[in-house]
Amino acid sequence: MYAIIRAGGKQAKVQEGDVIDVERLKASDEITFTPLLIVGDDGTVISDRDALQNAKVVAEVLGERRGEKIDIFKYKSKTGYRRHQGHRQTYTTIQVTKIETPGAKAPAKKASAKKAPDAAASAVADAAADQTVDAGLDVAAESQSKPEATPKKAKPKAEAKPKAEAKPKAEAKPKAEAKPKAEAKPKATVAKKPATKSAAEDTAAGATDEAPAEAGAAPDEEA
Repeated sequence: MYAIIRAGGKQAKVQEGDVIDVERLKASDEITFTPLLIVGDDGTVISDRDALQNAKVVAEVLGERRGEKIDIFKYKSKTGYRRHQGHRQTYTTIQVTKIETPGAKAPAKKASAKKAPDAAASAVADAAADQTVDAGLDVAAESQSKPEATPKKAKPKAEAKPKAEAKPKAEAKPKAEAKPKAEAKPKATVAKKPATKSAAEDTAAGATDEAPAEAGAAPDEEA
């Protein structure tokens, strides 16, 4: 079994019989660490805060000692600033004597608590079964004491009336034939008027007619 404790702002894993150094503690004989962070036992790890609420590690104080010296040097360039300082931390040596985990017994209490409701439920079920048996016996006794009732004959059902035959549908009237469309009348052709001769052509024709007439008149004069 092991446990993880918190001491001096640090964490440490301990087992029964371990001797470790922790930061200086104000204790003389015995010291108790609680609450624990984790407890492991035979492969079972308990980390629930509620289960570890009462768990604790008890250790015996063996003495105190001082650690190695730490040198502290402060320096600033171009100013002549120099500071030297030393420190030796004081530690308390302890030996772990016992790891108590009362939270591990909680599941057993839960199991016993579960058994009590089961017993109560079984008692209720037994009482209900007894009541059902008594009720069955009472019903059987009543059925034997009462005379057998004559079964009632069922009334014959009235015959269903035949449905009226559906009337045949009237035949559809044939559609009237469509009238043929009237033929389109041919369009009347308009005779084109002959083009009128221009005034220039009329004058030219008149000149040609006068020329032969003058030619025919000349021989008569000579004769």
